[in-house]
Amino acid sequence: MRLSVLDQSPIAAGKSKAEALQETITLARAAEEDGYHRFWLAEHHDSPGFAGTTPSLMAMAVLEATTGITVGSGGVLLGLHEPWQIAESFDILAALHPGRVNLGVGRAGSGGTDTFNEKIIELHARLGLMPGMEGRDDVDIWLLGAGTGSAPLAAAIGAGYAHAHFLNTASGSSALANYRENFQPGPVRGKPESLLAIRVIAASTDAEAQELANPVRLWRARKDLGLDEPFPVSTSPATWSSQELRRSENNETRLIVGAAESVAHQLATLAEELGVEELMISTPVPRLEDRINSNRLIARVLARLSPAKSSKPVAQEGAVSASPRFSHS
Repeated sequence: MRLSVLDQSPIAAGKSKAEALQETITLARAAEEDGYHRFWLAEHHDSPGFAGTTPSLMAMAVLEATTGITVGSGGVLLGLHEPWQIAESFDILAALHPGRVNLGVGRAGSGGTDTFNEKIIELHARLGLMPGMEGRDDVDIWLLGAGTGSAPLAAAIGAGYAHAHFLNTASGSSALANYRENFQPGPVRGKPESLLAIRVIAASTDAEAQELANPVRLWRARKDLGLDEPFPVSTSPATWSSQELRRSENNETRLIVGAAESVAHQLATLAEELGVEELMISTPVPRLEDRINSNRLIARVLARLSPAKSSKPVAQEGAVSASPRFSHS
């Protein structure tokens, strides 16, 4: 199993967008050192809680700040862009960092299924990635989905498929199964390749992890209730309104929270149940050091669970040093 990171450049209360973007670059360096396979950047607009609006620009910054980790978008909202613009941007990224670039594409902002399908096919064609084309090995396309609509299209054109479990926990099994059963080989991959994006918060103890998760729970509950704002730095459920409490409880299945040992076992079980080769972790806690530590603890436990895949010692908690890639191709 591979582990990767999805970062949305969360903005903590009292911090600026510029600080949030710089924290994303620091997080990417730490993820590379801790053996993570990919690092993807999200696209959000007009959001007080997220600073990442242009994943192609952030991908360039992260590629320049790292040396080997695969970097990409998670994802470009294709409905808001012209395919030729995205193709040209990622052509440049691939030319400067060949073999390290992913182009993850999502439906949000699309004018309808037909429009999105036409755009994704044009994007593949412009990048030379349609079935039957000679192909290239310096850039790779993934389709993102939270329901069941994108999986069949990803299968038909030989793209990778990333399912947003943190947005919809119910549709992953059927979407992933559809993708695997209908996959058609393309210029980049000869067999299906899927990942599951999930919101994860880990710490040394369960109590600490639950405390770290409370700002994320409150932020998500308030956003669902129509109040979009930066992430609170700390909060207690005792101070929440009844509406916030109920909304938070409804969202609880979208989170995996706890001591790193328990979280790692839950991740391994989830990957096995859904048949994915890779889990992509989103940890939008407001403090950067807590995000780094959560990723690091999970990497350390999973490396211990799969010692045969490790060749170097794993980074110790709080240390920024080289550690193994615990994935296998």
